[in-house]
Amino acid sequence: MATDADAARASSAPGWPEIILRSFKRNEVSLVPYVPDRVLTPLIKSLHDDPFFTTFATAREEEAVGILAGAWMAGRRGALLMQTSGFATLPNVLASLVVPCQIPLIMIVSERGTLGEFNLGQSLVCRTMRPVLDALAMEHHTMTRLDELEFIVDRSIKQAVATQAPMALILSPLLTGGKVFA
Repeated sequence: MATDADAARASSAPGWPEIILRSFKRNEVSLVPYVPDRVLTPLIKSLHDDPFFTTFATAREEEAVGILAGAWMAGRRGALLMQTSGFATLPNVLASLVVPCQIPLIMIVSERGTLGEFNLGQSLVCRTMRPVLDALAMEHHTMTRLDELEFIVDRSIKQAVATQAPMALILSPLLTGGKVFA
């Protein structure tokens, strides 16, 4: 039986957006372009509210990748926030710029296309995303549990920077609650 103290600890525990923000800061990831996404909105709002971060919306995922590639070459670390469907536009820029130029692109991807998805297009992209990441030899992890999130985000960023290799963290609806369909 849970006690009142257990309930207080649970309610004060940081959520997934706070954990990602904290990991970004710890690893000096300060530039965060994104393509607007409802699931990522709590993280996006927190990034906008923190003066440590330069955060802005881009029209397309490829635009954000170009910005982050240039920032890395100028000595700044950043991460791209997007949803699964946006990944469908990225294989060319990943294969022709990010992977061969060894740019440690960090992608945070909110997963759509699974667990009750109604949009066939989302489901198709979701099914192809991981095989494409594998074909490009890109490290990727699907995050499903809050208790593992900080360790995996922190170590993945460190690995991307140390090996100068891109990586993707896919945020499962099991972690985020997913998109709420009205």
